[in-house]
Amino acid sequence: MTTHGRGPIETATAELVAWVTTAAGEPVPVGPPRACDDADGLTLWPMELRPARQTRSSGAVREPYRFTVRHLLCVTGPAGLPRLDRVLTAATSDGSYPVVLEAGDPPLWAAFGTAPRPALLIDVAAQVDHPTPAAPPVLQPLRLRQLDVRSLSGRVVGPQEQPLAAMRVELPGTGSATRTDTEGRFLIVGVPHDPEHPSPVRLRLTGRGLVLTADVDPAEDDIVIVCAPPTH
Repeated sequence: MTTHGRGPIETATAELVAWVTTAAGEPVPVGPPRACDDADGLTLWPMELRPARQTRSSGAVREPYRFTVRHLLCVTGPAGLPRLDRVLTAATSDGSYPVVLEAGDPPLWAAFGTAPRPALLIDVAAQVDHPTPAAPPVLQPLRLRQLDVRSLSGRVVGPQEQPLAAMRVELPGTGSATRTDTEGRFLIVGVPHDPEHPSPVRLRLTGRGLVLTADVDPAEDDIVIVCAPPTH
């Protein structure tokens, strides 16, 4: 999720800052704990990114990439203790953010170069969205019309005009198919035809060791397809 151009980590941190500030009753700055803090209160720092359960994408829409931003909320002086109490009470009361009481590991504080102190780990859900490309605008009114259906008839012959019987003639992608008779003739019905935008029809022929395609003009009354024998 992003807000006003901010990235998912920055957005998650800003949302948590607003909630912690309300719960603590005082503004909470963002920054790592230091050995000597001038402020006497709380400080918040995004410390770790943790993977979350992903969902599978389907179709053209890509699912967001989900993860969790783990924040360290710690006291910076004696005045921070009652504020930390208020945050812990609010988190366990309204369930807005899950808290983890595992921030007392000495190596963690050694990494910050400071002494251990009371702290909470707060997880905030975040995600990287993948916007769906916008569809181009429709510039003209939509018009629905029904296509014509026609039949294709013709002959399949060899180089010497010899009729080729038992040749399979099919319209790919439609399931419409037939075989030539003893005179090499075929008939395919139910061929879609757009009279406003006529285009050749591609047929697929198999048989006699041949596999070939032929683009024919559906306006012809008697289509003739010449099949050459295979060359070796």
